[in-house]
Amino acid sequence: MKKIVAKKRHSIRKSQAQDLLTRLAEQIGPSAKLFHADMIEVLETNADVSLFLVGKKPLLMDTGTWVFPTLRGAVQFPFPERRVAVDAGAIPFVVNGADIMRPGIVSVTDDVKADAPVQIVDERHGKPLAVGIALFDAPAMRAATGGKMVKKFHHVGDEIWILEI
Repeated sequence: MKKIVAKKRHSIRKSQAQDLLTRLAEQIGPSAKLFHADMIEVLETNADVSLFLVGKKPLLMDTGTWVFPTLRGAVQFPFPERRVAVDAGAIPFVVNGADIMRPGIVSVTDDVKADAPVQIVDERHGKPLAVGIALFDAPAMRAATGGKMVKKFHHVGDEIWILEI
């Protein structure tokens, strides 16, 4: 991902915020209410993803296809949906931006769908490590014995993570 440059930011209307939270609820269900705020701002950047500031922090991202919490959002407001848990051996690779391979996956929640965003968490503490795009549905992921299962989208230390506002 190229360096993200913030151009400007402004508040969105309540109706736009409601639409945003409705689209988020399609991805993570009732946990979307964790991200409700009186004021949500959109941050205009040079990136392909729109960032939304909740409480002046970039907690949500919108690609046009889906809305999902950023890694900061998943850390600040942990939610149980859309999880792929990885073992301790995979953690150093995940936090450095690697895709998620089947041997490192310990568990997958039933709501994981192909071509949809997921949070990658460590198995011991459940702490979010990255956000990725699932390449397979949960049953297919569990049945697989090898190969790439999740394509990395956003991880600790990338441009979205280090963005200063």
